Amino acid sequence: MIEPVLLDTGPLVALLHKRDAHHATCVGATKMLRGEFITCWPVITEAAWMLRNHPAALQRLMDGVDSGVYVLADLPRIAAKWIGGFLAKYADQRAQLADAALMYLAETRETGTVFTLDRRDFSVYRTGDGRALRIIPGA
Repeated sequence: MIEPVLLDTGPLVALLHKRDAHHATCVGATKMLRGEFITCWPVITEAAWMLRNHPAALQRLMDGVDSGVYVLADLPRIAAKWIGGFLAKYADQRAQLADAALMYLAETRETGTVFTLDRRDFSVYRTGDGRALRIIPGA
């Protein structure tokens, strides 16, 4: 079975906006990834805000969600307690809601890889059982 990959805001924006400084790196990284991309509404919301001045890229974002290019994972009501605890634990890192939601998905879906440009934070974050996530693209 091919492991799914958690998709963070930075690579999502870079893939959709060709002028993004990380576009080529992220396109190259996708060629190495075989699993489906799993993300969540907090990530989509951040990406939409970052792409607000780029209507074509914003439309590609929404088309990707609609067509299932990105699997939009559910965050049930009970996730709020876990996410709240994560945000409190990593308050010194100034953890973002989208990061916490992705870590919740890593915890509950037992997914070990995150596609992110945020190495600083994701290299520190751990799941409840102490697992670090593999970060793509590499350093």
